[in-house]
Amino acid sequence: MLIALVLGILAASLAHFYLDASFKVSALLGIIALLVTLWTNKALPLGVVSLLPIILFPIFGILDTKSATANYANPIIYLFLGGFMLATATEKIGLHKVIAKKFLGLFPNTPKGIISALGLAACVLGTALSNSTTAILLLPIALSITQEYSLKMRFLLAVAFGASISGITTPIGSPPNLIFLGFLEKMGFDGISFTTWIFMMAPLTCLMLYAMIYILSYKIGEYELEISAFDDVQITPAHKRLLFFISALLILLFLNSPIKPFYDGLGLNENVILLAFGLLMFVPKLGFLDWDDSKSIPYELIFLFGAGFCIATAFSQSELGGAFEGFFAQFSGLPFIFFLFLACLFALIATGFLNTTALIAILLPIVYTATQSFLEGKEPTITMLAITICASFSFMIPISTPPNAIVFAKGNIKTWDMVRFGFVLSLVGFIAVPIFAFIYWRWFLG
Repeated sequence: MLIALVLGILAASLAHFYLDASFKVSALLGIIALLVTLWTNKALPLGVVSLLPIILFPIFGILDTKSATANYANPIIYLFLGGFMLATATEKIGLHKVIAKKFLGLFPNTPKGIISALGLAACVLGTALSNSTTAILLLPIALSITQEYSLKMRFLLAVAFGASISGITTPIGSPPNLIFLGFLEKMGFDGISFTTWIFMMAPLTCLMLYAMIYILSYKIGEYELEISAFDDVQITPAHKRLLFFISALLILLFLNSPIKPFYDGLGLNENVILLAFGLLMFVPKLGFLDWDDSKSIPYELIFLFGAGFCIATAFSQSELGGAFEGFFAQFSGLPFIFFLFLACLFALIATGFLNTTALIAILLPIVYTATQSFLEGKEPTITMLAITICASFSFMIPISTPPNAIVFAKGNIKTWDMVRFGFVLSLVGFIAVPIFAFIYWRWFLG
């Protein structure tokens, strides 16, 4: 805590005395340095740190209390809340084991087959669950297959990397996605519907999944493995009922999404749809949860989203973007595709020092305000989306993404193993994301 306080005061002092920033901007930079340090070194619980803007921003005149607290009730948060209620129900009745057994049965019991099955299962679960939940559910399955380290390590990395890849597939797949959509809403940009997001990301998900399988199974050898962990797993009426709910949810979200200019959609609020299906999980005889089950919902992540939106509001209402405008203006003459590559490279490098969620919460408002002078039309949205997705493809560092952290902590993987495999896969993502953004995503957003 002392280190965080010192770094916060140092950042504020440097901004005030060397960058000639105003008191308000200096205080904002100091508070951000304080928050980032506390998020990183975990001196305080994540949820506690995420609530500090409610106290600190009004004290230093950055935002009033009403403006600060309103960010913690952003509608996007309820999208996540409904999704996590579905995830809790999935874990409670063991539907993830049924899905894992099904996919393991589709592939041969060889190392490459199991890596393929775990990766594909992660992507399927990731359509309705968050990437961290997907990693938690598949982790014990990967651990149960073999105790040989070289194989177990690859299976665990398949879970971590597959969960991160699946996290881009839907808006609720990872916290950065929700922060990005919340920022679009706050800035008055057109949003991206649930189904449109899936159509945009599905080809990239497939490409990254194929690359992950190839990289993790390179020179691994082909031989049969004995898998007995799922012999007792049977499909029950509860499993079928939950699958019906999830299928109905995806169909409703598809029907609700407009397909311009042919179809205007149902016009329902997707945040409300997700929350409604989540609350259905508590209905007696119909759902699967009781109130005690709600204790497993990660409310600290909800507070973290609120902190991200609060920081974005503070950036948009201050002149802080101007402090970075000169830096970004150096690249204003570059073709847009090259600017995208540079932005993605910066995001990937920054994930080596910051958690992806905290990075996106801070980076999006900086990029938006500092590039307004030379990015036109949909280019700001495309740039921020590319940064968000590329940051989720940080596969090298344990602290960068929740799946990496979960698997590293519970799977006893050596850091070098995560770095060497993750570097190659991150390189694939770094090349693919700007190309998809420039050629494919702009077609949906334009």
